[in-house]
Amino acid sequence: IKEKLYTDEKTRIAKAACKLLEPNDKIIIASGTTLFSFAKEINVNYNLTVIASSVKVSLSLCYNNNIEIIQLGGIMRKNSVSVIGHYAENILGSLSCSKLFLGVDGFDLDYGLTTSDMNEARINQQMIDASQKIIVLTDSSKFGERGFCKICDLNKIHHVITDVNAPAHIVNMLIERGIEVTLV
Repeated sequence: IKEKLYTDEKTRIAKAACKLLEPNDKIIIASGTTLFSFAKEINVNYNLTVIASSVKVSLSLCYNNNIEIIQLGGIMRKNSVSVIGHYAENILGSLSCSKLFLGVDGFDLDYGLTTSDMNEARINQQMIDASQKIIVLTDSSKFGERGFCKICDLNKIHHVITDVNAPAHIVNMLIERGIEVTLV
């Protein structure tokens, strides 16, 4: 159901995120429908390493010979077709990546980034720890929402890519906090 919501916005967000990719990047792509849209838009003619928790993300990228894919292992979340658990967390603990592309269920100025699943929040935290730059890909419907489990405070993120319907006061507050915002 989520894949059919905000499809135009997700495609625009995905295309903007692709512009941040650089040759020889080692990136993490978290799970979620916006991240799946991002993966479908990636078409590079240079070397790129992708660490993915989502099987759908890995499958969408596996036919590009320039992309090396590291599929995290662990317990399969059937509703998102992504992995969670200590096996995936252990792998992430030994990696240092240039960028994390992260999706969220909620984006609250005071509470931070959230998701609906405890285990998903935990693996997202490990992804943050393994990455130098945190880029949140989210459509504007997530602003002002809180999911069940906290991922992190906003001071952990560097860049937000969202659609033009994002509330202007939130965009301005993010910019004031030194977070880069791209509106598409």
